[in-house]
Amino acid sequence: MIKLLEKFEHYILDALILMLAIVILISTIELGWIIIKDLIRPPKFFLEIADLKEIFGFFLLVLIGIELLETMKAYVLERVIHVEIILEVALIAIARKIIILDFEKYEGLTIIGIALLIAATGAAFLGFQRRIKKICQHKNDEKMERHSNP
Repeated sequence: MIKLLEKFEHYILDALILMLAIVILISTIELGWIIIKDLIRPPKFFLEIADLKEIFGFFLLVLIGIELLETMKAYVLERVIHVEIILEVALIAIARKIIILDFEKYEGLTIIGIALLIAATGAAFLGFQRRIKKICQHKNDEKMERHSNP
């Protein structure tokens, strides 16, 4: 039964990776089309703020897809979910939301909530980076000890 579940999981992951790759490809093509369309529309080679917001939002959406693909690839290869990549995806998603957000449509409390979400995600990312740095430093110290004390 476990073998059957593992096989099922493998097929599902393969299907998800394929579908995500297709979505990323189509999104990249659409992003290119949006840029070309906006550049050739009069006035030529001039992008308005709304156009830039749309392009940057779409660009970050493609980056989110790429990071999700990286997460899935790491899971398939190592059977580990990389917290750092998940936090990066969250930060990119929040940045995308901020870029496309029309602040005039939201109350101050909502904007404060978004700011707190940014701070919490950023703090989690920094905390995780520091933890990884300490672990690497500890491993390097142990390695140096072994080499200096034969």
